[in-house]
Amino acid sequence: MSYFRITLHRSAIGLPQRTRGVLAALGLRKRSQTVFHPVSAQAAGMILKVKELVKVSEVDRALTPKEMREERKPEPGFWIEKAVPRREVQELQVIVL
Repeated sequence: MSYFRITLHRSAIGLPQRTRGVLAALGLRKRSQTVFHPVSAQAAGMILKVKELVKVSEVDRALTPKEMREERKPEPGFWIEKAVPRREVQELQVIVL
């Protein structure tokens, strides 16, 4: 079974109540929130009503909340490819006249 992965990309502030109602029916409240809905004509119709506000992709299965968190996490730490030799700081002599 396929699912729509729907992410709210733009805010609904200042939009008509009807548009905000469609977002509420989809389960979207905050920007960058992602929900999964089974592929159906009803879900497709709601997506078309708010197509300018959301990003949609079709996936094989709905991810669990734990999988969504893991997907957002950056890779830990950083890599040092080559150590850079440190230069010695030479003191400058200031001549006062």
